[in-house]
Amino acid sequence: MRDPRKLDPAPWRNDVEVVRADVAGDLTEAMDSVDVALFLVHSIGEGPDWVERERAIARNFRTAAERAGVRRIVYLGGLGDDDSALSDHLRSRHDVGRELASGSVECVELRAAVVIGSGSASFEMLRYLTEMLPVMVTPKWVRTECQPISIRDVLRYLVASVEYEQPLSGVLEVGGPDVVSYADLMALYASTAGLRRRRLIPVPVLTPRLSSLWVGLVTPVPAQIARPLVDSLVNAVVVTDHRAETLFPFERVPLQEAIRLAIRHTANNDVPTKFDDASSPVWQASSIDPSWTGGTEVTDTRTFTTTAPAHAAFRAVCRVGGDRGWYSGELLWKLRGIIDVLVGGPGLRRGRRDPDHLSIGEPLDWWRVQDLESDRRLVLHAEMRLPGEAWLEWEITPTENGSTVVQTARFRPRGLFGRIYWYSVLPFHSLVFPGLLAGIRRDAEALARTA
Repeated sequence: MRDPRKLDPAPWRNDVEVVRADVAGDLTEAMDSVDVALFLVHSIGEGPDWVERERAIARNFRTAAERAGVRRIVYLGGLGDDDSALSDHLRSRHDVGRELASGSVECVELRAAVVIGSGSASFEMLRYLTEMLPVMVTPKWVRTECQPISIRDVLRYLVASVEYEQPLSGVLEVGGPDVVSYADLMALYASTAGLRRRRLIPVPVLTPRLSSLWVGLVTPVPAQIARPLVDSLVNAVVVTDHRAETLFPFERVPLQEAIRLAIRHTANNDVPTKFDDASSPVWQASSIDPSWTGGTEVTDTRTFTTTAPAHAAFRAVCRVGGDRGWYSGELLWKLRGIIDVLVGGPGLRRGRRDPDHLSIGEPLDWWRVQDLESDRRLVLHAEMRLPGEAWLEWEITPTENGSTVVQTARFRPRGLFGRIYWYSVLPFHSLVFPGLLAGIRRDAEALARTA
């Protein structure tokens, strides 16, 4: 389930009705009076049974649509030849399409390859690999052909499929106007981004598992998601049926222009959604300890006062992390991030979408915004790999001469190792937290002076 508050910053929020429901549970209310239902759900990497979970969710969605009298289901899946040896990822995408189409509701399955758009998992993999590595030792799949498509064209196809007034069902393969290899795609990205030419050295021994671990180390895409995506790169994903182009004959965005637009939006922090916005189990802290071995919450609370008013203090608190960093002990923050990446966590790679503003549900380095009350409170929940659960929160209270900020680090350990972990990192709190609070206070007072 997703938190409807994530939609609050959207400019169209007041123009839509939002219903909260579990896509694997009762969808009666969500489907009520719906004419066309879009299925954009993906469970990739969410545990060892994610493939079966995807089919079960699709079955539940289709059954609910039938009961509600929905006219059409529109589903965004993945390209790939059904007769070839598809990866688990692409096979699951096709199985979901078949499940949605197996009932009485007409179903349109749009199949796309790599989506070029700021924030998509595939594009983030491409961007980080190309920008960080001038020389890459690559598997043979870099020569596999694909037909990328701009996110703008994906949206146009989705809207067109919703609005089409005649009966419409079946598979529609969609792609951009360019067919390239993955090596060509990386070279084109480098050229468009103004980078030096990237050198690729294909070798036959680099397995998908090793490739996905490498992707997990150097990009924000965790290995659990990277592995299914990398597995799929051995399959050629090119449009062979041009029915979609006949039905919806609009001019598609060329690949280089799609890359240029994605780079521009990323540089301008104009990224409304990202692949890591979802509150997926992939990002959540994990522990193998049973619940009965722990549960006591331990805290580290620190307070400061400032002459800055509450709204300026709140703005300063909301500016931490990302490229701006954590004001103090940056080497320690980075070292902890590297350790987290090595054990399968997100580390500091995800950064933040906007340098100054936060919204509920979005990632911030290894945290996720759990709660936010303007000028009063910010709560971050840790998604790093921990033997328990951790939060970092700030409470801002107005005073006669400014405001008071209370910072609390909370940890709910699981098992003996959880307690050992907390007391082992506690000395480092005294190294980083005073500087963090001093930085927030300086920033708050600077913001107050320029207001």
